[in-house]
Amino acid sequence: MSTVDSTHFDLVVIGFGRGGKTLAAAMGRRGKRVAVIERSAQMYGGTCPNVGCVPTKSLIHHAETGTGHGEAVGKTRNLTTRLRGINFSTLDSIDSVTVLTGRAAFVDPKTVEVSAGDERLTVTGDTIIINTGAEPVLPAIPGFADSTRVHTSTDLIGRDNLPRRLAVLGGGHVGIEFASMFAQFGSEVTVLDQAPRILGREDDDVAAAAEQVLADTGVRFVLGAQVTRLSETEEGARLDYRQGEDGGTIVVDAVLVAAGRKPATDGLRLDLAGVATTAGGAVEVDDHLRTSQPHIFAVGDVKGGPQFTYVSLDDSRIVADQLTGLGGRSTADRVHIPYTLFLTPPLARVGLTERDAREQGYAVKVAEKAVADIVAMPKAKILGETRGLMKFIIDAKTDQILGAALLSVDAQELINLVTLAMRHGVTAADLRDGIYTHPSSTEAFNEVLAASRS
Repeated sequence: MSTVDSTHFDLVVIGFGRGGKTLAAAMGRRGKRVAVIERSAQMYGGTCPNVGCVPTKSLIHHAETGTGHGEAVGKTRNLTTRLRGINFSTLDSIDSVTVLTGRAAFVDPKTVEVSAGDERLTVTGDTIIINTGAEPVLPAIPGFADSTRVHTSTDLIGRDNLPRRLAVLGGGHVGIEFASMFAQFGSEVTVLDQAPRILGREDDDVAAAAEQVLADTGVRFVLGAQVTRLSETEEGARLDYRQGEDGGTIVVDAVLVAAGRKPATDGLRLDLAGVATTAGGAVEVDDHLRTSQPHIFAVGDVKGGPQFTYVSLDDSRIVADQLTGLGGRSTADRVHIPYTLFLTPPLARVGLTERDAREQGYAVKVAEKAVADIVAMPKAKILGETRGLMKFIIDAKTDQILGAALLSVDAQELINLVTLAMRHGVTAADLRDGIYTHPSSTEAFNEVLAASRS
């Protein structure tokens, strides 16, 4: 930090995540003086390439293709190291961009202190971007805080030794992805969740199909269960839980806590900047991602809402339009944001569930078929993965697609086509009658959308 020529910047970005680094590069190439503050050199590029999307999907790929766990971890570590270097060099190669490694804390609305060990540097910025992401939540269960067997997703992906027995606390997206991955690597996986079923945001039939896929892989479920204590024993970590009126115990070698993530704002001293937060701790923003201070924006997971790197990227477009464009873009422009849960095969969804559509008063048609029964989808049979289903929710009056859930080979790609169709008013009949390459997964739409129920 002692090599910094000046401590005043046109733009100060706190955090190296997708939205912030995209803005930093764009503004730097325009000749603006930009400082990017990242607390750890191991996080250049943000969560996604270091401890999120990229390493988890790399490990899932290796688990699916039969690579041993230790080899998979090594290959994934090499990949993330390479991507971290690329992310750093991308910004470092822009003359007007300075990367500062240290912890950021506000001094006042336009001043940020950066600390690294005994070093302190104070920088000021005309515009400031808060881009610090989110971090895993550790539940206040007796025995968890002091146990070396308790892991978050961040540290479990870097573990060299495969746990023989793994307990996953949480039946949401993170928990289910890790359960699928580690079961395929060979761990005995048990998912414990307080809810009566996994994937509470999905329709019952979709969640049941996903649960069956996991059960086929060897995952065991203990649902409607409240974990009450962890005790260290010679055999491993003993988890006690309550399940209705009954109690139970399992002993495992490792515990993954997948109980959600919270905005990473600890230590930022947002109060000194006059930046308001929501009741849930997220940085409060308007539709243009401005905070309670007009010159301070928040992008990515720290502002709450969907925690996806592609949402953070779109955040950067909105802020860039405020800084260099007409200022018309806003979060209100966003419709139909898809997401994918990377179990094997993946589950991708966009729009309304059947349950939500009926509750909102739509006259609904449902087009649904098990992948194994879709004759026009030989791709699944070629790959030997015919598990899952495809489900479309359609407005019976307009034939517009209201939502879709695809649990199938290539679902992570197919959902983007469905999303594009929804955004541009392409009807279910249009998608049904499309001419698709063969053999492909897309041509399943020809058959699935040909029959529907009310």
